[in-house]
Order: sequence, then structure tokens, then C-alpha cells
Amino acid sequence: MLLKSMNVLRGPNFWSMQHHQLIVLHLDLQPLLETQSAHIPQLAAALKEVLPGISRRTFTPGRGDGLLSLPPGQVLCELIVSAALELQQQAGMTAFFSDVLATGGKPGEYQAAFMYCEEPCGRLAGTTAVALLEALLTGQPYDLGPVIDELRVLREDVAFGPSTASLVLEARRRRIPIIRLDDGAYVQLGYGARQQRIEATITGRTSGIAIDKAGDKQATKQLLSDAFIPVPNGTVLRHVENLPEAIAELGFPIVVKPLDGHQGKGATVNIRTEAAAREAFAKALLYSNRVLIERYIYGSDFRALVINNRFVAAARRTPAAVFGDGLHTIAQLVEEVNRDPRRGNGHANVLTKICIDGASLELLARKGYTLDTVPKEGEEVHLKSTANLSTGGTAEDITGRVHPQNIRLFERVARIISLDICGIDIMAPDLSTPIMTNGGAIIEVNAAPGFRMHLDPTFGEPRNVAAPVLDMLFPEGGTGRIPVVAVTGTNGKTTTTRLIAQMARQGGFNTGLTTTDGIYLNGDLIYKGDCSGPASAQAVLKDTSVEFAVLECARGGILRSGLGFDSSDVAVITNIAEDHLGLGGIYDLEALARVKGVVAASVRPGGHVILNADDDRVYAMRNFVQGEVVLFSLHADNIRVQRHCEAGGLAATYDEGYIMIRKGNQLIPIEAVENVPIAFGGAARFNIANVLGATLAAYVSGISMPAIRCVLRRFRNSTEDTPGRMNHFNVGEVTVLVDYAHNAHGLRALGEYVRAARAERRLGVITGVGDRRNEDIIAMGAESARIFDEIVIRCDVDLRGRTEFEIASLLRSGIMNANPYMKVAYCPDELEAVGYALGKAQPGDLVVILVENVQQVIARLKELAHKQVTAMAG
Repeated sequence: MLLKSMNVLRGPNFWSMQHHQLIVLHLDLQPLLETQSAHIPQLAAALKEVLPGISRRTFTPGRGDGLLSLPPGQVLCELIVSAALELQQQAGMTAFFSDVLATGGKPGEYQAAFMYCEEPCGRLAGTTAVALLEALLTGQPYDLGPVIDELRVLREDVAFGPSTASLVLEARRRRIPIIRLDDGAYVQLGYGARQQRIEATITGRTSGIAIDKAGDKQATKQLLSDAFIPVPNGTVLRHVENLPEAIAELGFPIVVKPLDGHQGKGATVNIRTEAAAREAFAKALLYSNRVLIERYIYGSDFRALVINNRFVAAARRTPAAVFGDGLHTIAQLVEEVNRDPRRGNGHANVLTKICIDGASLELLARKGYTLDTVPKEGEEVHLKSTANLSTGGTAEDITGRVHPQNIRLFERVARIISLDICGIDIMAPDLSTPIMTNGGAIIEVNAAPGFRMHLDPTFGEPRNVAAPVLDMLFPEGGTGRIPVVAVTGTNGKTTTTRLIAQMARQGGFNTGLTTTDGIYLNGDLIYKGDCSGPASAQAVLKDTSVEFAVLECARGGILRSGLGFDSSDVAVITNIAEDHLGLGGIYDLEALARVKGVVAASVRPGGHVILNADDDRVYAMRNFVQGEVVLFSLHADNIRVQRHCEAGGLAATYDEGYIMIRKGNQLIPIEAVENVPIAFGGAARFNIANVLGATLAAYVSGISMPAIRCVLRRFRNSTEDTPGRMNHFNVGEVTVLVDYAHNAHGLRALGEYVRAARAERRLGVITGVGDRRNEDIIAMGAESARIFDEIVIRCDVDLRGRTEFEIASLLRSGIMNANPYMKVAYCPDELEAVGYALGKAQPGDLVVILVENVQQVIARLKELAHKQVTAMAG
């Protein structure tokens, strides 16, 4: 079995618009199918023995073992993805979606997709599932225990903690976009200029000074004491020699803890002897070079949570403990408690397992107990001195029992420290009476307080404490979104995106743009290269200056990683034509349309899907989108547009020399084509189509009509506005046209313009892209022969798996099929080919260069043009 490749999808994708986290395995099963097809029923039975839970997933009621009636290759794939899902389930992760598809390429080649919860876990589950099936087919043993243990450890390492997870879940409920910014808890909520960022329960609004002061327990106590908030008396020491003096001043019992500690680490409470105080001092020094000595306050341990200066929850915390039954030892009771499925390691579970450490043994020794002691029935045996959940403690929700005076006090504490999310630790007999009168005190104030005790208390009512955080960050129901326009199709994407971006800038928006040329922020190129994939889209959406995003979306990025955004406001689909077929498991136009259709289907309800009504496959996308369908056509009498507008729909057409928007029966003239430079007086019809799509995108985005018209009049096929797209140069008396057309569909559209242009002869510098099918390269040659009077064949620097001879031969085959008498020359180097064509050209000729290295060719043409001008002036 050959696992050819594995792709990780992180957004809307070819397989699903709902399930964004998918692993896609590219499998070549042909070698196995030739030798093992007869053994597949035994394989399925063996797999059920190894992973019994897979029966619920693969052999479900209504489907039963009828799975085995499917083609053998599909059965193998179904077993693989089911195993990958079940492995994650065994490790405590819920994953259920999968799908299998024969690629349509060579026999036995499949793609199999399955859901993952955490990316490293999904990768491991996928490779393990393949290895497991191979082992079972050959009768080899395979121990899944270590893999499942590794999956659990991986999950613990990479999964969000409960606090971050609750905020992310609440954001998803509100349709607020989420981008994870690192492997920890740093998360972006929203896009561009409207985003907010969090790290666990610290927000971008949290004051750095407040965090610093909350971390300094003595500074916090001083601030609160100065405001007449009850706090325990205490002092800060650096040296243990000063401890007796502090004890004499405070008296026993005392608390010893690191000054800037957290989660109870290094803290010891209810100390009653100097010897115990010295031991506690040494332990605290492990976490801080300054140690806080405080008077011990009697009562229970409480945590109050204040968000945006409003009290939202409170819990009573109890230290880790076991209850005797008169039969079992303390060690046995701890083991039994830790079997509770709610308990786990770290913060991933509702409760944390009780870990017996030196402090636990010391606490038991004070009572004369060891782990072998059998406590009497009903006796509570404490194993930790602090009540933190991270050390195995429990929590009881008491939000509804907090006295109003205490609520006002807690809100005042948060304002004094200036924390937007504030955890307040209190020791008091209870919170149902004012702590100002019941002897209670504020022990600590915490920045980044954990939410776990409120979200999933051991006892009492869970509280959605994430909701007030999102209310604070996104008031009045805000979603943190900026306008996002996505553009895809086979040809015309880059010109369309550039037009829309310039219209947005003209309309007053700071605009982010991704294209096959690079990433632009408000017109400045920040990265040069092919940036039509999800990583580039996210670079724009992460930028805090961007108020409007225009994103070119190519098929490759969608197949490899999914979209880089969860949804868009507007999508423009330019056309679907033969290009890149045979790559990434896409072998026909229907599958290619499905890939491009991901962009259309990602438009949010209430958004707009702008479709080319002249393209059957694009027009068919209207049937599975959520957004409002908007059409454009080069033909005013297009019957699809007529029916759409008669039903009250919106469209744009090219009508008697004008760009027109039609809304129902209302016609809105936008601009005469003669005033739109990139239309070349109507000769460049493909650019008119691009203008129609871009104009509609700007119009439905609320960009003003003057801004739209201004850009249409100003935008040119220049090296600044559209490098490599219909760029014209004059080299002496020869006109040169540089264009990026790299497939037969694009060349055919360009050919309409070239044939209409005034020229004595038309010379073409052409190439074929090496990773395209033979028939695609042949079609490029044939189309060239219909357009040009003379052809120069060149090669790209990156031959993409072919030889120069292969590419040139295929192009010649297409040329000769269309025109056996065509003059053809061969110059493999691009600049050499340009020089040769210009050397052959006579005054009045048109030389068309289908370019690869746009900047290099443009620089050479400008140099040659300058030399010609200089020579003529001389």
C-alpha cells in the first residue's frame, strides 16, 4: 500500500463546507488490489477485533457488512479512514466525518478524507491506520497501545485548555472568525482591523501594568489595603534569617508562598510551627526570590470572577481529598478517585488527577498518617494544603449565594487593579454574608484566571463565563469581521482582484490584496510571489490595518489546505476551463468546478455570489450556495440574465458599448467601454468580463459609484496595475504584447484581441507548462497556430517533471495539426526567445510574448525600447 501524500485542510474545502479540519490521504492501492482483494473480508474481521469500536462506525445499522459489496479499493479506504477516526476516539477525541473518492486517474488511486480534532493527532492517526491495515493484510502483529498513549499525550500538548476552548467555542457560536496564532493559547478573534486577540484569559485590552501588579502579591495587597479592602496582614522576606521576626509580629497560624507564584505552586497554608515555616520558606524560594508571609485566615477558599468590571461567577474550592470507608488505604482511595473519567492530567479534563508528592506526604505526616493508613468511614483526608483545581481540588458553584455587598466589593477590587478579566481569591467563612463583617479577606488577585471551575464545577450549576468576555470584546453583537471578497476561476482572477482592490481603496478602505503576483497592503507590495493560497489570505486577515480584503483563491491552495478563511461576503467566479487537470486528483472539468465552487459555497448567508452566466459550469453553482446569486454576461440578451432580473435579481452586462448594471427592470449605466482602458475599445472582451465581475463585487460591497467609475477610467494594463497581463511596449516600430496566458482557454481569449489588432504580422513566443496533460500542451500549440503567423517555442525554467524536448515536441504536434505550414523556431531560454522574435520582427509587426518571468522580460523590453529611442535621437 502506498501513501503517496497527506494534506491537512484547515478551512472550507473540496470535501466539506461544514467540516474544516480534515486529513486527506492520497493512496495508491493497485499493488494490494492485485494480490489481496480476496482477503478483504478477513481484513475487515481482523480490524474489528483490534478496534472493536470500529463496528459502530463502519458496520452501522442499515449499512451492515454490505460495505464489502463496494469495490475493493473503496472498502480498503473506508476501513483506513474508519480506523483513523476510531484511533482518535480511543484517545479521547470526537471525530466522525469521512469520505472516499476514486481519483479517476490510474486504477487503484484513491483519496480518503477524515476529520481530525488536533492536527498532530490526525497525522499520526492517518499514518497509523495505513500501517495497521498493511500489517493485518500480511498477518503481522501491531500493538496499538503505545500509539493511543502517544495520541493522548499529543492531545494534551496541543489542545486548547478549558478557558481558551470555552472562548473559542463561544466565538464560533457567534460566527466570529478564529485564527490560532501559535501552538499555545494565542488566538485571533475576528479579521483585520476589527480583530481582537486573546491568550488564555488575557485579552488585547488587558493592561500590562495591571498584569504586573496582580503578579506582585505585596503590591496588590498595598493597593487594596489603601482602598480599605480587607486583606491579611503580612510581609515580604528575601532571607530565612528574618523569618522569626515576621512570625513574632504576625503570630501563628501563617501562610508562606512565593510572591509572584501562581496555581498554588510553592504555597503552604495553616503553618503552626517555626520548623514548618522554614521548610515552607525553602519550598517557596523554588518559585520566587521573594517570599510572602501572611496571617492565616480561617474559612473556606473562594474564587470570584469579574469581567469588564461586572461580577459573573463565584466558586468554593476544596483541596484534593479522599473520604475514608474503613476498608481501604489512602493510596487505594486516591487510585479509586483518579479513576473518575472526569479527571485527567493537566487542564484538559473537568478535574485533575490527584498526584501524591512530598507536600502530600508531609501533610499526612502531620496527622500521623501514611499512604498505607486506613481512614475511618466518612473521614475526610486532605492531600493538598491549597484548593487549586490544578492539584486535584474540586469546585462548587455558589454564584447565586453571593451577598450583594460582596459583589460590589469584588467589582471594586477589579477596578482598583484595572483588570478586564479578574480572578479574586477570598478566604472567608462564607460569601453569603459580607466579608467586611465575617472576618474574611481578599488573599490574591489574578490576571488570566482559569475558567474551569466555573465552566464545569464539580458541584452546582455550570456558568458560561466565556459569554461576558465576548460581549466585552465585541459589543452590540459584533462579529469582528471586515468585508472579504474572494475571487476564483481559471482565467481572469488576478485582473479581477486588482480591479476590486483599487475600487475598495478608492472607496476609502485600507485594503489587503492577495494575487498570483504577491501580497499588497494598501497598494504596497509586501511579499512577491504566487500568493493565491490560504497562508497568504491569512497574512492579510491577520493584519490589524486591513479594513477590506480581496483574496485570489487558486485551486492548488484549496486542494492542499482548504480556504484561508471561514466565509466571505462576496465571491466572484470568472470561468471554468481546462487547466491543471491531472493534478491533485482532479481529472475533469466537473471536479475542477467542484473545487472552484468551494469559494462560491463559502459566501455567508446574506452575502453575494457573482457568477459568469456565459459559463455553464459556473452558472450551475447557483444551486448550492447560501449567498444571493448575482450574474454577469457579455451578452445583454443572455436568457439566464433575463430570467434572473425578471425575478428581481441583480446582474451586469455589456450592452451597446456600455457596462450596465441591471437590478430587476432598472438599468444603471456604469461606464462606456471606450472610457475603460483595459477593454481596448471593446477588443479585449475577456477584460470586459473581468470588469463586469469586479464592478458587481464593488457595487454589492457598498463602494460608491464615483469610486467604481474612477477606477474603471484609470485602471490600465500597465506594468504597475497588471504586470504580465496585456502589457504593451513599443520597441522601435514593433509593438510588443506581454501576457501570462498559460492555457488554451486563456490563449483563445487573448487571440480574439490579437487577431483584431492592426499588424502586418503576428509573431508569438509560446511555451507549455510541464505538469499539464499532453493534450493540454498540444492544445496550446494548436491555438497558437490559429492566432500567429510565426511562432517561437521557448521553455520555462521549471520544467515541472518534463524535458525540453517533450514540451517542444507536444507544442509542435499541436501547431502542425492546426497549420502544417507554420514557421516555427526553437529558443529554450525566455530572454533568448524574446530577442530572437524581435530580431525577426519588421516595422508594423505585433510580437506576443507568453511570459513566465514577468519582471525580467519587462526589464529587458524597457531596456530595448530605451536603446531604440536613444538611437533614433542620435
